[in-house]
Parts: sequence; structure tokens; C-alpha cells
Amino acid sequence: MSIFNKYKYYFSQLLITMRYQLELRHFTYFLAVAEELHFRKAADRLFISQPGLSRQIKQMEEIIGAALFIRDKRNVSLTAAGQYLKKELDYIFNHIDFTIKQTHLIDRGSDGEIRIGFLGSAMQSVVPDLLVKSNEAFPDVQFSLEEMSNHDQVKAIEKDQLDIGFVRLARVPEGLKMKTVQTDTFSLVLPLDHPLSGRSFKSIDQVSTENFILFSSDYSSLYYNKIISICEDKGFAPKVSHKSVHAQTIFKLVENGLGVAIVPTSLQYGFNLKVKFLEIPKIPQKAELSVIWKVDNRNPALLQVKRFL
Repeated sequence: MSIFNKYKYYFSQLLITMRYQLELRHFTYFLAVAEELHFRKAADRLFISQPGLSRQIKQMEEIIGAALFIRDKRNVSLTAAGQYLKKELDYIFNHIDFTIKQTHLIDRGSDGEIRIGFLGSAMQSVVPDLLVKSNEAFPDVQFSLEEMSNHDQVKAIEKDQLDIGFVRLARVPEGLKMKTVQTDTFSLVLPLDHPLSGRSFKSIDQVSTENFILFSSDYSSLYYNKIISICEDKGFAPKVSHKSVHAQTIFKLVENGLGVAIVPTSLQYGFNLKVKFLEIPKIPQKAELSVIWKVDNRNPALLQVKRFL
């Protein structure tokens, strides 16, 4: 073996050894700093000293061969490499946690768990229908459900914290699949004593001077813009007095005479409040509800119930 090849071999072995010096604690420490963006706060969270944490992060950067943080006297921020590593570690740690939980469930005789995120309107019929059909076909599959905004559902699915989500979006990031599961009309929501009725209601411009109570754009910017366009198509901009992400809150405000609202027609079911729903006639806008999931999701329980999506 030539001197050059001998040194090349020893150098490659040294690199392999260095790679194996990374331990789970390094990743735990890195994530704490990446989330806090403050070494002292991260150290307090980890119950270690700040100098000790700084040494561990510096050691990690040396082993990897990349700067993960930009530090100055006042601020800490992630480098591009640090941002990439945080995203990947979020996914890996969440997937490990879920895999351990799935293993425990399977050991107890379950077929595993499916984690579902949803907007409130999906609970009127879409999610219950899915649960009923899935329970009939796969009674040993468990479900966990959490009401979340569109944005939070997308992020949770990307991080492997959710398996499927029910959202109102025009598009999703690369790597996610989206399928429309419900197309609904829109209805005007009024107090019970409002003079408009199903017979007299002809156009949304009949309430153009009233206050509007709308779902916040945080709920869905696509949905919010559709509501605005329904009004603008009739020649007026709605005077928005209140916003909320919860249908119950919106209906309660309408009930108390604080304004009128526009919502998907299917939301009229399941609430016992003194409001009335008048379907808005002759408009092109529709309320579309979609299901989303990660293309490379490997949860075997999800593969079983996908047929019902």
C-alpha cells in the first residue's frame, strides 16, 4: 500500500469514528437550542449548565462538519444547515415516538392508531362517516382526533404528528396528497327574529349594510377570500365586525344580534341556537373540504382505512 493510500485509509477511518461520536444527547441538545434560540433558556430546560451546553453544540458542529447556529452577543439563529437538520430531526423524533406507541398498541392486540386533524365543519358528517365505516371494517384500529387550523394540520402531517387532516386549502406542499371529499353550498346565518326569510331572501346584497361575523383568515385564507368574493360579486365589501375560528362562537354572536354570517350550509346541523340558515342562491362559490396525507406515510393502519377517504 502506497503512503498516499495508507493516509487516505487512515483518514477515512478517522471520519467514520468521528461520525459515530454523535449520540442521542447531541440531537436533544440541538433541538432545545433550535427551539428556544437562546442558550441559557435551552440549558435551563435541559437542566444542564450553559457552558456545558455550548461545548456540546460546538462538539456536534465539529463532528458533523457544519455550522448549525449563528451566534452574536444578543441573538442566536439557525444556519441553513441548522434549519435543515431541525426539520429532519423533528420528523425523526416524532416518528420514533409514534412507532413506539404503535408497537405498544399492536402488542396489546390493536391494529394501531390513526391520528386525525380536522376543521370543525368536518365533524358534521365527513369525519363521523369515516369513523363509522372504518370501525365496521377494522374494529381494532384506534383513532385520535384533534381540531386544528389548516396551517397546523399541514405542519403536523409534515412532521409525522398527524396521519390525515381535513382542511380547506387550494394547494398543499410537495410530498402531501390532497383529495376533495365534500363540496358544499354557502348559507347566510341570521338571528331568528331577522325580517329576511327563505321566501324573501333573493341575494346577499340584501344585508350589505349589516355587520358581518366571519371565520378568521387564520381558519382558512382560501375560505375567507371566497366569503369576501361572494359579497364583492354583488357590489359591496362586507363590514366585518368580528372574526372567530369556531362556528359555535360565530353563531352565538349572530344569535345576540351582533351581525350576520356566511358559512358552509352543512354547518347548520349540530347546534341548538336561535339562528336561521338561508342558502345563498345563484352564486358560483362552493365550500370545498379536502383530506390530506403524506405520500410516504408508512402507518399500516392508514393503509387499511385509505379506501374510505
